[in-house]
Amino acid sequence: MLVLALDTSTPAVTAALYDLDAGAPLASRVTVDPRRHGELLGPFVRDVLAEALAAPRDLAAVAVGLGPGPFTGLRVGLVTAAAFADALGVPAYGSCSLDAIATPGEPLLVATDARRREVYWATYADGHRASGPAVAKPADLHPDADRAVGEGAVMYSELLGVPIDGLLLYPPGAALASLAAGRVRAGAGSEILVPLYLRRPDAAVPAAGKPVLR
Repeated sequence: MLVLALDTSTPAVTAALYDLDAGAPLASRVTVDPRRHGELLGPFVRDVLAEALAAPRDLAAVAVGLGPGPFTGLRVGLVTAAAFADALGVPAYGSCSLDAIATPGEPLLVATDARRREVYWATYADGHRASGPAVAKPADLHPDADRAVGEGAVMYSELLGVPIDGLLLYPPGAALASLAAGRVRAGAGSEILVPLYLRRPDAAVPAAGKPVLR
């Protein structure tokens, strides 16, 4: 059973093809470029399918990271996943992108860059999310964690007060596919992909102008 996994919740643009039966990734493309999510994701999907000698009709499902993430980049992944799944008649499943970065073991903080000198964060115990996702200033976090991972953790390491593991910065496609594996095998119906923005977008509707004539 082949699962296409996508994530655009961080500066990384990720597409991966995962074989659930073998429990192994078949192909992956990742480029860190926060301004090119829309430009790169479609070609990445084409490339991972070609590398694995697979066709779109071979897919059993599409898995995608729901964020949290900035509005513009995050919606690229969600729209692409929903459109691809709808066109193929396969289910789409979403998971919190921070869950894909988390690893089992000791208490863990996952933090990604939320811009505005803030981070999107969640804490984990034994591989399960204990709190979050939420957005906060790094100095306001006092995590009950033995270590921290994610791009945000590296950026604000001096403020977090826990050891930093800089090897895992962005959500791996294979992890997103694994998070959806139970739903894929159970034949669960396609989900409504609700993005985890956690705050309002920077863009706002302009206020109405004041009347000049009375």
